[in-house]
Amino acid sequence: MRIVSLLPSATEIVCFLGLRDALVGRSHECDFPPDVADVPVMTFSTIGVTGADGQINPDLTSAEIDALVSQQLRDGRSLYGLHLDRLDAAQPDLILTQALCDVCAVSYGTVRAAVRDLSCSWDGPAQVVSLEPTDIESIFETILIVGELTNRQALARRKVQTLRDRLDSVREALATAERQPTVAALEWLDPPFAPGHWVPEQIEMAGGAPVLGHKGQPSFRCTWDDVFNAEAEWVVAMPCGFDLAGSAREALNAAAHLRDLPASQRGQLYAVDATAYFSRPGPRVVDGVEILAGLLHPQRWPAPRPDQAAAVPLPIEIALSL
Repeated sequence: MRIVSLLPSATEIVCFLGLRDALVGRSHECDFPPDVADVPVMTFSTIGVTGADGQINPDLTSAEIDALVSQQLRDGRSLYGLHLDRLDAAQPDLILTQALCDVCAVSYGTVRAAVRDLSCSWDGPAQVVSLEPTDIESIFETILIVGELTNRQALARRKVQTLRDRLDSVREALATAERQPTVAALEWLDPPFAPGHWVPEQIEMAGGAPVLGHKGQPSFRCTWDDVFNAEAEWVVAMPCGFDLAGSAREALNAAAHLRDLPASQRGQLYAVDATAYFSRPGPRVVDGVEILAGLLHPQRWPAPRPDQAAAVPLPIEIALSL
């Protein structure tokens, strides 16, 4: 089988099922596991691009990215493009894509149109499958679907059961916790976005009470007044597409808004590696639950590693002078 994955989460799932050698194409954002780096890149960003493979400039702030994305959408232009020559050369049997969010990846319609135009020169028709999980259970179902599509059903079931067992271990460890601390997660900081889809569920499974966003629903733009009025005991910066260093940087950039929050005053303002553990609907969302459990209940669950989460130090006023 020849697989093209146009989603970082799908690439992770394919490799999770032992199919790395079947990958003949990936998106420009697919970076895990690290050995996918030599798989041909099929997509590129049309905004803020730097580098030969169409990556967004990592030095752009969330405010700058938001402005570029908003302008592109207002103009009716796509945020991503396809390298049609590379897709044609790959001649895939299976293409994994999505229709859930045009901001996150190349659109389903664009992929379908490209396959329609190109597949006449291929040995056989390519199957285009849209993966659209909105909560943790549907993430597990996505893994099972990919297993079925690739004749790895038994392995997929075993792998999913292992993920379920890890979540059960968290639940058991936190079962006698006295209370659930309130948590405000932020999926973007300039402007602020309340979390959606599986993130509020991650917070709940980690023994917290989410005070922004709705489980299974899209994230949405909110205001700093909304964040302040939530009076969350913990604030977790997890801007979509940013690693730990980028999330911490964005939190410091938003210091003027964050410094007066109750969580900041308690030293409970944290940044996390959003890209790895929260933004992508793949196996590592379970790691995200474990990371949050370690933050919220360190007496009951191991604290996260330094590369997973980090406190944003106070006094934040220092950051304002940088």
